[in-house]
Amino acid sequence: MYPETSTIVALVLLGLGFFLLERSSDIFVDGAAMVARRYRLSPFIIGMVIIGFGTSAPELCVSLMAGIGDRANLSLGNAYGSCIFNIAGILGVAALIAPMAVKRKTALFAGLLLSAITAVSLLFLYRGGKQLSRLEALALLLVFAIVFPLYCVFSKDSAEVDSGEFSGRLSVAFAKLVLGFAVLVGSSHVLVWGAVNLARKMGVSELMIGLTIVAVGTSLPELAAAIQSARRNETGFILGNIIGSNIFNTLVVVGLASVFHGARDYSASVYLRDLPAMLAVSLSIAVFGFRGRIGRLHGFVWVLALVAYMALTIYQEIL
Repeated sequence: MYPETSTIVALVLLGLGFFLLERSSDIFVDGAAMVARRYRLSPFIIGMVIIGFGTSAPELCVSLMAGIGDRANLSLGNAYGSCIFNIAGILGVAALIAPMAVKRKTALFAGLLLSAITAVSLLFLYRGGKQLSRLEALALLLVFAIVFPLYCVFSKDSAEVDSGEFSGRLSVAFAKLVLGFAVLVGSSHVLVWGAVNLARKMGVSELMIGLTIVAVGTSLPELAAAIQSARRNETGFILGNIIGSNIFNTLVVVGLASVFHGARDYSASVYLRDLPAMLAVSLSIAVFGFRGRIGRLHGFVWVLALVAYMALTIYQEIL
């Protein structure tokens, strides 16, 4: 998937990836905000559709390549690990930077929806004896085709329209959006390329690589976009970004990857540890957002939960 490099080249790739991610995320969020203001669209919808699905492209590319290359554990580890990091890591860091005002109705619906999707995936893997058949993978894609339009209608009714005024040329806004997105995707792969090479030299498992380095690496576009949004007080993008990304990862990324590689035996840790962890953090969105505000304490709890999950994963997969 990623060519072998020397340690020095891998470190250079890591540094270059981080630098490009930081710069491109600023351009990308700026373009998304301009488009939202120009068309008087909800920042939540822009965050879910453009940023959420757009920044999930790395997960889709990596999981598809892993599926085609018969690396099932890497494929699922990437998708599910990214979902856990999206909530516990990205929402946690964003809330620590700037507390987020959220619609109570939206938080409840989103948290319960993501939990239901996770529960279905857990049921499929548990009943399938650590396997996800092509028929079940197609069912996930069908669920996405049904859920996404319904969720868009719900979000449109429950989200506020950004009151900011549009300034500048529309062509510039779209140019920033396209350029920022292109560099976000490219730089995330540069970073993961370097990280995977370092992991290989450490001799860790494919599931471990997928759940940690690849999952975090392919989620860096979401993290970078969320941090820039929080700094700019464009918090309406952040929750929509994470929800859209997780819906896409659990249904489309896992579904398409499983269609390509068919039924394969996954590590039991996927449904004994990783999916239950994803179910817990998904439910936490509904719990934390129940009062209409996700504060710094919630962010701290999420980050602490991520550290605990990563520590458990490393202990079980390596030690």
